[in-house]
Amino acid sequence: MLTNWKKVLVTSVSIFTLGFATSCGNNSAKNISIPGVNGPNVSLLQDNLMISMVFENIQLDGGLRYNIPKYNYSFVEISPDLESNGTAMNISISLKDLVNGGLDQLDPQKLPGGRNLPGVSTGSLPAVAFTIEKFKNMSFYVGKDVFGIFVPSAVGVDGAIASFRYYMGTKSVGTISLVGNDDNGENAGILLMINLTGATKNKMMKVYNKYN
Repeated sequence: MLTNWKKVLVTSVSIFTLGFATSCGNNSAKNISIPGVNGPNVSLLQDNLMISMVFENIQLDGGLRYNIPKYNYSFVEISPDLESNGTAMNISISLKDLVNGGLDQLDPQKLPGGRNLPGVSTGSLPAVAFTIEKFKNMSFYVGKDVFGIFVPSAVGVDGAIASFRYYMGTKSVGTISLVGNDDNGENAGILLMINLTGATKNKMMKVYNKYN
């Protein structure tokens, strides 16, 4: 029998999940809407995987570009968003790093704070984590068949992790998880996991071979 607090947690998560599923429409290819965040949006630009989003409630006076540790050709760029009062984040992941960077030899890591990665049998993947202004403990994960990023953000699901399919166009290419605060009230964020298998892998390899 569930205790009262467990019943409340299960009910809250169920209502939350149903709300997002309804907003997306049954069997649609529409990604979830995250309150206060526009995106993430994913595309291929030459031989770079581009991930962009706008955080409506974070303000910066200026922008910077940060090299991602262990990634020789990839970077994160943040700047004031020109169309709102928020902050734009653009992440450029070079296919050179994913294909030949040896990133799968990095030490395995879980989510910031120690919770298991959702949908990953071992709960962890080779990763690097670093902090930039306004974003503590960003993490980049690489496995044999998956690439993922964790971006710190308030997502409104304290104590829970809610996962959904992620689409590029009409094709499901991975999952997006809204990670609520942990027991210490920290480490909430957005986890995007992209499958590097099947048609997605074939497309990326064709692009990589074209430019390298």
